[in-house]
Amino acid sequence: MYQGCGRVIKSNGGLFTVRLFLDATRAPMPLDGMTVTGRGRGSLHRRGSLLVGDVVKVTYDNTAYSKDEEGNIKCAEDGTGVAIDEILPRKNALIRPPMANLDLLFVTLSATTPDPVLETVDKLISIAEHNNIEPVIVITKSELAPDVAEGLADIYRRAGFEVFCVGKGMPITALEERIAKIRGGTVAAFSGASGVGKSTLLNRLFPNLQLQTGEISRRIERGKNTTRVTELYPLTDGEDCGYLADTPGFTMLDFERFDFFEKEDLPLTFREFAPYIGECRYTKCSHTKEEGCAILAAVRRGDVPKTRHQSFLSLYEVLKKKTKW
Repeated sequence: MYQGCGRVIKSNGGLFTVRLFLDATRAPMPLDGMTVTGRGRGSLHRRGSLLVGDVVKVTYDNTAYSKDEEGNIKCAEDGTGVAIDEILPRKNALIRPPMANLDLLFVTLSATTPDPVLETVDKLISIAEHNNIEPVIVITKSELAPDVAEGLADIYRRAGFEVFCVGKGMPITALEERIAKIRGGTVAAFSGASGVGKSTLLNRLFPNLQLQTGEISRRIERGKNTTRVTELYPLTDGEDCGYLADTPGFTMLDFERFDFFEKEDLPLTFREFAPYIGECRYTKCSHTKEEGCAILAAVRRGDVPKTRHQSFLSLYEVLKKKTKW
């Protein structure tokens, strides 16, 4: 029996693909540095226990692989001989997108077709901020509505985020350079509403991924969710690589059902509020309507984008109604 550690890079039903690490502190194992497929052992067999991005301990035996006449190793693809025994401590874990140990989240929205729903975008940003994940904003289809794209870019740049505008016929060099900095096991994911062009953009960035793309329904202006399996793609063959994921699209995030955080935590997930927190007249200011609220004053001055505060108010109302049991 052999042991190793690795990162889950794909989940498909009850099977999980794990990229095993190299470990110079022990004797070499047959599958070090290779990609294996296995199933969770015991409680890890339950749906939802293992997430793409998890770092796990794995055991395997000789049935997990075969060798040809030249000594080349081929791993079994049906999970034979491989068991995932333990999940190492997570940095974070999200329900939607279903990922663990994220470092970067490329939040993708389109300038048009479908029109951006900033409240939904800001929900995702808040979840990322609460989980110490760095949001990076990517605005697609910018060539179709350049003024709208620039207006959106201004909102999120003023809020303190990196922003990239992309579109058909537009250069993507800046975004490529940003992705090239993903190293050292950093895990990044692209997420956004269905139809905004996540898979199309990833195909352009990484033609070898050959991700499936779909048509936009003109009748309802909503995309068909073509991404069915969450998968993590190593950006290089080296052990020090970063990882990029294409995740299933979404149209709604439900704070009450998924219990992301409490309303008291909400102001801390809007980074542009930081200079004003603690400066309000009242200690328990909700930043919604009170006189002497430093954040409301910043909104009136234009220092905090109005749309961002509107999203804050909407999320506050949802979280205010959420029970704590």
